[in-house]
Amino acid sequence: MNLPDLKEKWTGSINSLVIGATPEQGGTRQRTVTVGGAATLPFLDFEAPTGRPAVIAVEVWDGGAGNWPAELRRSYGSSLDSPADWARKAVEFGADLICLRLTEAHPDGGNRSPEQCAQTAKDVLAAVGVPLIVWGCGVDDKDNQVMPAVSAAARGENCLLGSAREKNYRTMVAVALADKHKLIAESPCDINISKQVNILCSDAGFPLSDLVTFPTTGALGYGMEYVYSI
Repeated sequence: MNLPDLKEKWTGSINSLVIGATPEQGGTRQRTVTVGGAATLPFLDFEAPTGRPAVIAVEVWDGGAGNWPAELRRSYGSSLDSPADWARKAVEFGADLICLRLTEAHPDGGNRSPEQCAQTAKDVLAAVGVPLIVWGCGVDDKDNQVMPAVSAAARGENCLLGSAREKNYRTMVAVALADKHKLIAESPCDINISKQVNILCSDAGFPLSDLVTFPTTGALGYGMEYVYSI
């Protein structure tokens, strides 16, 4: 009996995207990280290339780690008190990238200034040689002040900036284009909104080849099947 051919043929593929820039590329990173490139679903390498291996980006906060679990403090020790030291320790543990979260820029938190946030980004870049992801505080009005300063401070490093959403994409596109960074397009776990954010960024002049799509989801509630289908 002849078995049917169960291989799927996909017309599309995932873009490959490079994060970070070495001195030869105008930055100071010791290495770059490339993500994407899949032409089929995960694990189905008998159909087509599954793309680059997964990479690990360790979150580093610019403050507020005092109440983190005791187990984390046992591993990181006093380095949690300094974003630069925290990033350095994460790289020692094997991080491929550092994801700097500017949580203290939040108006209801530390309300740090754009200049303070930019200095934090500079400190982390000086402390480690891996590529950098930088997220704002999540408040559009404040991020519109903070991210231009942070982006300029990291000019030439080819960072991945987060995030462009329906209400703030113009600012994020402008700073990423000006300072030659990549961009995260954030949306709820909804295919239509996700496509719309991509379209908005593209219409504003940002190349889709430099965009990372991030459809957010909760740890509970959506269901794994729903997330996979989206």
